[in-house]
Amino acid sequence: MEAFLVSTGVVALAEIGDKTQLLALLLAAKFRKPIPIVLGILAATVVNHALAGAVGSWLMALIGPDVMRWILGISFIAMAGWMLIPDKLDEDDARFSERFGVFGATLLAFFLAEMGDKTQIATVALAAKFTDYWWVIAGTTLGMMLANAPVVWIGDKAAKALPVALVHRIAAAIFAVLGVLALLGVGS
Repeated sequence: MEAFLVSTGVVALAEIGDKTQLLALLLAAKFRKPIPIVLGILAATVVNHALAGAVGSWLMALIGPDVMRWILGISFIAMAGWMLIPDKLDEDDARFSERFGVFGATLLAFFLAEMGDKTQIATVALAAKFTDYWWVIAGTTLGMMLANAPVVWIGDKAAKALPVALVHRIAAAIFAVLGVLALLGVGS
């Protein structure tokens, strides 16, 4: 259960102000069809995070817990720094809309936008830290949905009301604490 709760919280906070959240806002404003957008986000996230989690689990098995502890600790601390750098939405992320419909455009755009993104890297690290692969994937997926679904349903009113800089600082602090705990071997 720890893997699920930590994964949910870390990814939900990391996603605030992320380019995929901005993409959700853009798609919501453009299409005004929340159900296919939310379902596209869900499908893209499940596939993307399942792949990222598999990489994290594979790395843990390949490298071993002692070396992985140091890699994870440094990775989480690096993620803390990365959280303090705001994302910008690439114009190319929303170009699929005319071709694939609302669901397809969301699925493709989210899957591609999530490649190498903070939350994907966090999923790799969380799957390496926690041995419960499915709980990590469920948690990171729920975290993505908690951050993105309200943006789709409520639109830019909610997005503008969030203190994004504060949320990023809180997420950075959580990543830093997780990094230090991993370096100290807590929870190993």
